[in-house]
Amino acid sequence: MDFERCYRAVSTRDSRFDGQFFTAVRTTGIYCRPSCPAITPKRANVSFLPTAAAAQQAGYRACRRCLPDAAPGSPLWNVRADLAARAMRLIGDGVIERGGVPALAATLGYSQRQLTRVLTTELGAGPLALARAHRAHTARLLIQTTEMPMSDIAFAAGFASIRQFNDTVREVFAVSPTTMRTESRRSPRSDVVAPATPGLLTLRLPYREPLDTGWLAWFLSAHTVPGMEVWEDGVYTRSLRKPHGHATIRLSFQPGHVRAELALRDMRDLAPTVARVRHLLDLDADPQGIDDALGISDPAPAGFTPGIRVPGCLDGPELLLRTMIGQQISVQAAATHTARLVAALGERIDGAVPQLFPTPSAIAERGAEVLTGPARRIAAVVAAARAIADGELALHTGRTAADLRRDLLALDGVGPWTADYVTMRLLADPDILLGTDLVVRQGATLAGIALDNTTRWAPWRSYLSMHLWKRALAHRGAVLVHA
Repeated sequence: MDFERCYRAVSTRDSRFDGQFFTAVRTTGIYCRPSCPAITPKRANVSFLPTAAAAQQAGYRACRRCLPDAAPGSPLWNVRADLAARAMRLIGDGVIERGGVPALAATLGYSQRQLTRVLTTELGAGPLALARAHRAHTARLLIQTTEMPMSDIAFAAGFASIRQFNDTVREVFAVSPTTMRTESRRSPRSDVVAPATPGLLTLRLPYREPLDTGWLAWFLSAHTVPGMEVWEDGVYTRSLRKPHGHATIRLSFQPGHVRAELALRDMRDLAPTVARVRHLLDLDADPQGIDDALGISDPAPAGFTPGIRVPGCLDGPELLLRTMIGQQISVQAAATHTARLVAALGERIDGAVPQLFPTPSAIAERGAEVLTGPARRIAAVVAAARAIADGELALHTGRTAADLRRDLLALDGVGPWTADYVTMRLLADPDILLGTDLVVRQGATLAGIALDNTTRWAPWRSYLSMHLWKRALAHRGAVLVHA
């Protein structure tokens, strides 16, 4: 890491770098985010580390003033496609909590020994230490936002024992769990809104400014499927299937943060649910760096908005199947077809949204009975669902873009646009230009941009696609939603 660049960020308390690296102060034994309001430490007393886990591994404890574990995630895990970055995405999604290091290594296609060596070299900590840092963050959220007994929190956060939970909290935060809860009642935290009843949490999800909330609001509202999603009064609500049950999320855009209200059937699903929400809204992006590279910094050219995001997804199989259903029809028609499928095959649940998107196995078995439209498209959707259900097609964030795109193109009925669109959203790949998309091409014409040579915008062509998409839709008067 470039010491001078990092130290300048710390000296100016530049919040853009929060989560991209951490400052470890030898004289205090504390690690902080770059924007920590404390007095800037002397050069001789600091070192910079790529992850919170690396700082904890080196014996530093988290600053209780700036809460470094609550910073936005590093955009590097999306920009980079190497083994370390893909592993970090899967760790954030809870793979180690569910299946241990063997499951993580198997998903990535490496031996445990190789994986540990690479992560230790690249990130300063092995997979267990990285997962431990995530568990500590989850434990802090549960301690500060719920009245759950500490024993329940320990296991919900993924710890193997009460003793391990107590020792980790003391080591990472320098206080006992009981003291942390007492302090949280006296002093509100940056990512906590208010105490919640069991199973219900309300969090502030941080991001790097600026954020084009109007684009995300339009995207969520325009693609809402009746029965499984609701957009009302600027609030997006839906339920999603999680490893230990289902979760219901309510998202709204507030000044400086996204308000996330989570209703969880099992608290073990907290960390992966938050990770999925951040992925859906692309909250870990570095918008100033992206806009500078694209040449659309403030003041932005007419029709372009600083801080645009590339929407991700909450579930890979759902993304692919919904995209295939919507091929060559309007967004509204796609929502109607998908709603019919959800009503017939989706699992019914209690709550504001009564159904979940059907499982791939349900669509493979009965999709042909429910779906309408061209027979070839129906057959393609059913075949894709069967490939997912049988394990022939893996749709997770640990894949490389090249491998995923190759497997998608091998499916009947999936062309380059669908493969690129799904790859872009599933992997949060920042460098996919949807150059064959009619709306994107219309936006390029309106902006006077030629798409025959786009290498100068690498590696941010996904964001350019969103700008052009929005430009064309705005020209039609379509992007009218305000967050």
